[in-house]
Amino acid sequence: MQLVKNLRKFENFHIVLWLVKDTCWCLDYKIAGMVMIVPTFLAAFIIVWLGRANRADLFHNAAVCSWITANGIWMTGEFFYKDTLRPYAVVFFILGLSFIAFYYLFLHKKEVEES
Repeated sequence: MQLVKNLRKFENFHIVLWLVKDTCWCLDYKIAGMVMIVPTFLAAFIIVWLGRANRADLFHNAAVCSWITANGIWMTGEFFYKDTLRPYAVVFFILGLSFIAFYYLFLHKKEVEES
């Protein structure tokens, strides 16, 4: 139970990191935005790892991790490559949607029936 409580606090902290990263992006703070990609992605990855025992959490958190990766690629493209990296970001957005779709199409109903 303590791990879940701490994980929820860490998830909330991750949201703060994500908001700071996106705020830097919106304000065109290139260096700060690029620096914020690292802790935001690492926090997302840690959340995936810590939540892996629960399938619903695993798939949702993997989708968030994919989303953060896509955001980082998109932001980098806008900052330094005349927005030419967006197609690469789309791959990670689709990957995130795929995690969610797979969970709800194939696993969720089964979990509901088992409980």
